[in-house]
Amino acid sequence: MMSELVDQHLDARGLNCPLPLLKAKQALHALSPGQVLRVVATDAGSVRDFKAYTDQSDHELLEAFTEDDEYIYVIRRG
Repeated sequence: MMSELVDQHLDARGLNCPLPLLKAKQALHALSPGQVLRVVATDAGSVRDFKAYTDQSDHELLEAFTEDDEYIYVIRRG
């Protein structure tokens, strides 16, 4: 786990698609390039959303995993 390398945490639990991704985009925009955002979401649709978004952007999806019905994403700002 790379949690010690995270610059900002975003709690998107309880939010439905597309809110977790929208809030993550806002948080990433506020970070400096190279900084890392960790997002925790409960919406299963976020798996597809975060993958598609990071594939199409200059941000890097470092980790994506599920833990106790929560979806966790670690993204480096591009």
